[in-house]
Amino acid sequence: MTEAPREPQGEATTPVQVTGDGATAPGTAIVPETATAAGGGFGLPVAIALYALSGQMPVATSDSPMPFEGLLAGGGLNSRIRREAPTREVSSFGTFELVSGADIYQKNCAVCHGLPGQTLGPVAQGEFPRPPQLFTPDGRVTDDPPGVTYWKVKNGIRLTGMPGFHATLTDMQTWQVTALVARADKLPPEAMEALKPAPPVVLISAGAANPAAGAMPVNPKQ
Repeated sequence: MTEAPREPQGEATTPVQVTGDGATAPGTAIVPETATAAGGGFGLPVAIALYALSGQMPVATSDSPMPFEGLLAGGGLNSRIRREAPTREVSSFGTFELVSGADIYQKNCAVCHGLPGQTLGPVAQGEFPRPPQLFTPDGRVTDDPPGVTYWKVKNGIRLTGMPGFHATLTDMQTWQVTALVARADKLPPEAMEALKPAPPVVLISAGAANPAAGAMPVNPKQ
């Protein structure tokens, strides 16, 4: 018993088997390769969902990154920035703009990205990925196009500790802080002064402020 040739078709077909007397008999329906591939495509999303719900996915900041995590996240981010980053030269920004950028940086960025001459802060130590220290040789973005830094400040980076400041900073403020970090290795003295850490705030109780008052005994009969 032989099987008659099948004509290629886009949909599932029913093969015909030829018997010895020339009669034909219907066979089992064939699932086309396109349908099989489409059905098999559900396997990967299901596997990822099961992995996420298993409790084994590295979601803590101290965990090692997942396979290809850096490649996927970095590739998507860089492609988006290349498409949307504006083009602007910030080398013409003067001392006033840089000091304004330093004030913005002190209030919004220093807690993660550090200040000149300071070590890695406790907030940055607990983040994943570690935020670049923008005033160190390894963390500076002085070689990045200003538009790339502007995009990151404005939009933030999802799944990191980097927030977007599009709702809290004006466009000019965003460019001012961009100009600051773009020239982090050659800032004027006024900007460096504005980047000095603020003195620590010491809370003093009433008794500590006036030791004599704290040492005076209290006589309820008087």
